[in-house]
Amino acid sequence: MFSLHVHKPLSATLRTLTLVHFSRTLSDVSNQKPSETTSFIHPTAVVHPDAVIGQGVSIGPFCTVGSSAKIGNACRLYPGSHIFGNTELGERCILMTGTVVGDDLPGRTVLGCNNIIGHHAVVGIKCQDMKYKTGDECFLEVGDNNEIREHTSIHRSSKSNEMTVIGDNNLIMGSCHIAHDCKVGNDNIFANNTLLAGHVVVEDYAHTAGATVVHQFCCIGSFSFIGGGSVVSQDVPRYVMVSGERAELRGLNLEGLRRRGFSMQEVRSLRTAYRNIFMPIVGWWFSYGGETPNFQKMAIRILLQAIQAVKGSGTLSKG
Repeated sequence: MFSLHVHKPLSATLRTLTLVHFSRTLSDVSNQKPSETTSFIHPTAVVHPDAVIGQGVSIGPFCTVGSSAKIGNACRLYPGSHIFGNTELGERCILMTGTVVGDDLPGRTVLGCNNIIGHHAVVGIKCQDMKYKTGDECFLEVGDNNEIREHTSIHRSSKSNEMTVIGDNNLIMGSCHIAHDCKVGNDNIFANNTLLAGHVVVEDYAHTAGATVVHQFCCIGSFSFIGGGSVVSQDVPRYVMVSGERAELRGLNLEGLRRRGFSMQEVRSLRTAYRNIFMPIVGWWFSYGGETPNFQKMAIRILLQAIQAVKGSGTLSKG
């Protein structure tokens, strides 16, 4: 005869004590502030001995750090965050709970300093492009001072001669997606659920509202604004505002220009350039009398910059 032994469940008191102890452990780790020279690694974290850990690093419970990882000074890994593959974190980066940075693929993921990666964001993993071939190197490079919020995904490049690039000082809100080979500049704001397809170029100081979709290979010009729920299937020139199910021009991004410190004279010049490029029926060049030579020179310069931006050959500038 076989006897069946049934293990009795833990008593309610024991379960409560266990949960309280675990909660206190997580709380202690979250509040742990290592000194400038010593690091803290929780006993439940799995850190490969070959990983390079800087000074003053905090690694919380159930974190994973791979053999090729390099973690800069004063970084903080919250419970359940993971670093895989050939991945480098600059100083003072923060990985919130559930974050995954890097992948066990040929190539590299590099994050600069002072980046915050939100809960359950995935940064630097394999792209979703059919032309990627297993074994090819793929790359992602992120600059400094970026805030990448929860559930965002940023993929590596699709080819070894390409790279996905994120610049500095960008705010990428929750559930955004930046696909393979995108090039994102500096000081951009992507609202929730902004989706960039492969090879999209975003210059500087662009702003997208929520649920914006950008088609592959499009270019989003500096100081532009894309309205919520828009589908962008063509390049967006600098300084303008677009919106719509198939995004259309809606005028200059006047509020954005004001916030970025453009003078009234610069805005007037941009209006003249906008009318002459996109509203030719209003009149070509200077249909309003009394414009000074200096005003005309500024308008011509801005007009040429706008044309260069459309062609994709211009250089970024404020004026």
